[in-house]
Amino acid sequence: MGLLDELNLGGVLQGALGQIEAGAAPSLINTLLARTQFGDLNGLVAHLQQGGLQTQVQSWLGNGANMPITADQLKAVLGNSQVQEMARHLGLPVDAAMNMLAQHLPNVVDQASKNGQLQPSS
Repeated sequence: MGLLDELNLGGVLQGALGQIEAGAAPSLINTLLARTQFGDLNGLVAHLQQGGLQTQVQSWLGNGANMPITADQLKAVLGNSQVQEMARHLGLPVDAAMNMLAQHLPNVVDQASKNGQLQPSS
């Protein structure tokens, strides 16, 4: 049973959306992705690259500053059904869920990549 099964993350996140500790974001995002068609961070990153966000993703994987991504860009690339599913798993409204992902995803990918490559999921 995963973290999302054990906790009502909507209740936990509602008051902390803009203030998730950097250490908690990777675990939260990985747990979320495990419950979607993407499976993990590698799957999401590949989907974002195929969806036209190669420049942003490369900045997260490479050295230097991470380019931002907006909630609207995520919605456009992920598609309505995936956006709805992610929000439902988080127990948040769509806009809040996408804002949280947009805020933390660049740093999560940056921290999970070494030498420009994401590490395989364990």
